[in-house]
Amino acid sequence: MSRLKLTLLLLFAFSTTAHAMQILIPMDESQKNHLKSYGIAFWLLKQKQEVQWLLNYNGGSFMFQYSQDAERECKVRGVSYETISDAAANAIITQVQDPAANLNAVKLLNAPKIAVYSPKTKQPWDDAVTLVLTYAEIPYDVIFDDEVLSGKILEYDWLHLHHEDFTGQYGKFYSSYASAPWYQSEVAEAEAMAAKHGFGSNRELKLAVVKKIRDFMLGGGFLFAMCSATDTYDIAMAAESTDICESMFDGTPADQNAQSKLNFDNCIAFKDFALNSDPYFYEFSNIDVDPRTRAVSEENDLFTLFDYSAKWDLIPSILCQNHTKTIKGFMGQTTAYRSHLVRSDVLVMGENALLNEARYLHGEFGKGTWTFFGGHDPEDYQHFVGEAPTDLNLHPNSPGYRLILNNILFPSAQKSKQKT
Repeated sequence: MSRLKLTLLLLFAFSTTAHAMQILIPMDESQKNHLKSYGIAFWLLKQKQEVQWLLNYNGGSFMFQYSQDAERECKVRGVSYETISDAAANAIITQVQDPAANLNAVKLLNAPKIAVYSPKTKQPWDDAVTLVLTYAEIPYDVIFDDEVLSGKILEYDWLHLHHEDFTGQYGKFYSSYASAPWYQSEVAEAEAMAAKHGFGSNRELKLAVVKKIRDFMLGGGFLFAMCSATDTYDIAMAAESTDICESMFDGTPADQNAQSKLNFDNCIAFKDFALNSDPYFYEFSNIDVDPRTRAVSEENDLFTLFDYSAKWDLIPSILCQNHTKTIKGFMGQTTAYRSHLVRSDVLVMGENALLNEARYLHGEFGKGTWTFFGGHDPEDYQHFVGEAPTDLNLHPNSPGYRLILNNILFPSAQKSKQKT
């Protein structure tokens, strides 16, 4: 055989072998960095490369076509991976498609366009979602009232609500921080924004914002919120026709009959809740559990994810992918939801049954969906104003942060499912 023919055969053999390979990113306990693994999946989608999300297979593993660039990204980001043959990959797909196995394979085809609703002056470490997006190297845009009210919000697929107070009461921080420069600056900024858009108060501005967010979901948008952005969204909508803010918040006294004027039909997650009308008490309503009477220690503060059929209950199965079903609890201005105040049509995906607390909620609204997650920071049990940011280099395998990142990839899975 001539040297030229031998060289061509070797090149053909090499190219065939290289083509017939896949990369598998395991997401069980063997993974060194779960959080950056999601960043790899997102990076591939940005490169217009397909990713298979193997639900319940080794903790929700990712699998995709081998390339030197992809392998290099895994190495650079410290993500555990395996290089497997196409035959081995096909065997995995056959396994997950077995009707008797609680497994599934979901194709991810498009990188969702991500926005975070947050004041432009906030620091990234003020919020768990921006922290983990930055750590996982997933790009996002920061938008606020200008972009929401102008309709720019509709350019995005996925929207996260920073731990905002949509009731217009500035987080009910008045009693503790009224004289603090940061609080006064926040109030001044909000009042200027309200005036800019023709509203008489921050309360009226935030009501207009939540209505635009409602329209975003109705049109097919994916909403994710944590901490106080969850319950105050529903409270603001329920109080559409009444004033629940005292004069230190909007310059006018609250309606003394506000409770009876609440319209719970406007709510997406909660029902029949009672407002906390005391402007000096750090709670908006009884939706959130009362920290004064919550009888649980930090060591025992846990919640459990439900098990779902990966083939029949695809949405909750995607949103609950993890390497453990038991998640550490964590506090926030809104920590957890009283179970009896959650609407019957809402899917409770994580709860502490002993305390009658729901922690992780999901629902459909119009053509879109929403997910609410109680608490402020999954790796900071009790976050305080001014506290140093969480260093995610110390928590690369955080199950709580994984739930946030499941929601990041969820729109791609949903859109891919609709196309097939």
